[in-house]
Amino acid sequence: MELIINIVIGLAMLAVLGSLFAGFYTVMRGGEFARANSNKFMRYRVATQAVAVVALTIGFIYKMHH
Repeated sequence: MELIINIVIGLAMLAVLGSLFAGFYTVMRGGEFARANSNKFMRYRVATQAVAVVALTIGFIYKMHH
């Protein structure tokens, strides 16, 4: 179970990093593409951060009880 939690935490953190870089790239690219998509990528970042925080919390609780 601990391995699964660690994998989920790692994947969630990679998803946060990926969405963060995608948002940065979109903003740096500029133009119409940035106006249409930059806010969407930043919302993805917030959502993936929420998933990562929940996964970390579950991992901490699991480790406290085992």
